[in-house]
Amino acid sequence: MPRVLVIEDDETTAREIVAELSVHDMLAEWVGDGRQGLERATQGGYDLITLDRMLPGMDGIDVVAQLRRANVDTPVLMISALSDVDERVRGLRAGGDDYLTKPFAPDEMAARVEVLLRRRQPQTVQRLRVADLELDLVSHVAYRNGQALTLLPTEYRLLEFLMRNCGQVLTRTMIFETVWGFHFDPGTNVIDVHIARLRRKIDAAGQPALIHTVRGTGYRLATVQEADPVTP
Repeated sequence: MPRVLVIEDDETTAREIVAELSVHDMLAEWVGDGRQGLERATQGGYDLITLDRMLPGMDGIDVVAQLRRANVDTPVLMISALSDVDERVRGLRAGGDDYLTKPFAPDEMAARVEVLLRRRQPQTVQRLRVADLELDLVSHVAYRNGQALTLLPTEYRLLEFLMRNCGQVLTRTMIFETVWGFHFDPGTNVIDVHIARLRRKIDAAGQPALIHTVRGTGYRLATVQEADPVTP
């Protein structure tokens, strides 16, 4: 059971985070002060830290910066009401691994935690497999039912992100920030365009559809048991 340290001064928000993580079989411990949080985090034993940006005692930016200077590499999900790009960049450059703005949906917070935890796991595999879909991480070639697929670099990164998080709903924000590497613009349809192109290559006629749309949220790569048939 992953251990998560929640550093958050707002009790209501902290209780929401702890409750949501417990639903996902994680053990969350809460502290409400920056200095106390730094002390607990430095002691180690945590698999991930959620860190509020503005805290009493010590600012969240200073907390994560001191953790990195102390060679503490625990993944940090920064959470803040400060949503402008400059603040997000400051948090990430200080040592944060991801940045979530308030107000947030608890299930998206949990999803981001799960992605960071998986990213921390040693990557020893050379191929990802979902049903009859394979992705060679060495040659960067995808296969469906044994047939090689021609993917553009962005399509490859998008497919890898979907496969590494198979079965999990990935929001457009998560996809955009991971695959494209910068802040999501709600007005853009670039994700939908690339998903459509990837579908044409992955979910060919007559094969079960693996890429599913979660209306109003994002996308997920289904397992073979959940796959829908594609009509020719």
